[in-house]
Amino acid sequence: MNVHQVVVAAAPHDAIVNHALALQQALGGRATSEIYARFVDVEMADFVRPLAEFPSAATSGSKDGSVDAIVYHASIGEHEVTEFLLARPEPLVIVYHNITPPEFFDEMDPAFAALLRAGRDELAALVPRAAAALGVSEYNAAELRSVGFANVGVSPLVGLTSRVDAEPDPETLARVSAQTGPVYLFVGQLLPHKRVDLLVQAFHILRTYLQPDAVLVIAGAQRMQACTDALHQFVAELALPDVWMTGTIPDSVLSAYYRGADAFVTATEHEGFCVPLIEAMTCGLPVIARRFAAVPDTLGDAGLLLEPADGAAVFAEAMLTVTTNDELSALLADGSRRRAEDWSALDPVRVFLDHLKGALS
Repeated sequence: MNVHQVVVAAAPHDAIVNHALALQQALGGRATSEIYARFVDVEMADFVRPLAEFPSAATSGSKDGSVDAIVYHASIGEHEVTEFLLARPEPLVIVYHNITPPEFFDEMDPAFAALLRAGRDELAALVPRAAAALGVSEYNAAELRSVGFANVGVSPLVGLTSRVDAEPDPETLARVSAQTGPVYLFVGQLLPHKRVDLLVQAFHILRTYLQPDAVLVIAGAQRMQACTDALHQFVAELALPDVWMTGTIPDSVLSAYYRGADAFVTATEHEGFCVPLIEAMTCGLPVIARRFAAVPDTLGDAGLLLEPADGAAVFAEAMLTVTTNDELSALLADGSRRRAEDWSALDPVRVFLDHLKGALS
């Protein structure tokens, strides 16, 4: 059986593309699964094919007569992809990674905000076309139901710990270990809804009044130049030392940061799942996060979950407490490991295949 996957854009280190690649590998001999994208970064050319090369409907059936399926990973708008999916005859399974509310981008990138709004409209247009719609979290599944999808399920991400399974880079690990103060780690793209600005505010309070030797590592792709420039300027205006903004880094370096840090921190206000939480918990890090979107579902009863109204000062106090209260730190680290074990006990490939079989039947 051919189970071809479609994404809008394929870029390196993108969580959605990583999931599609992991799913492709996990399917193995059970199904042939090519990945196609409307936009393919040159670094992904060996792994993802242009959507224009998708097999024609007349030749898409497998030799044994089994029915093809298209798996569409939805996260943003792209009219050409939606039109392509509406015109195809094969059963369509939507995997919904969530579409970030466009309001986060209205001021900084109106064009991108428009794509997000279009994505929500196009998702609704696919309701009558979909044989099944799968959220990668219960939060996403609830949103699918609110849009109007009937056959909705939850299908967890595949390969959640692949990045931290990499052998840690020894030079990076040595640098982190050499710090005299606590090292706080954030992992994620530098985008407005991640609220890295709030994290920097909290770190400013922490460095100025509480922990003058603390270090903040901001590790993640810098795909929106305006957001990246604003954060660099903010750090410079605050004259903050020891804020390490790494940009895109190899898995070995990321693994070293996870294994050398003292706590994982995120101020994000919108996530469809939040893979870095799983990575941090897998490494036994105490976690500080905020009660937004899918974060509570992913974190479970592990970590320190701050309320939406809590500002930078509260976040700074939480950072201090997590790294100075040994009993709390140990409790949170133990909670992280237990929650990571819960996630590792899942068999996401089997869950996905069960949903796929149900859609095809």
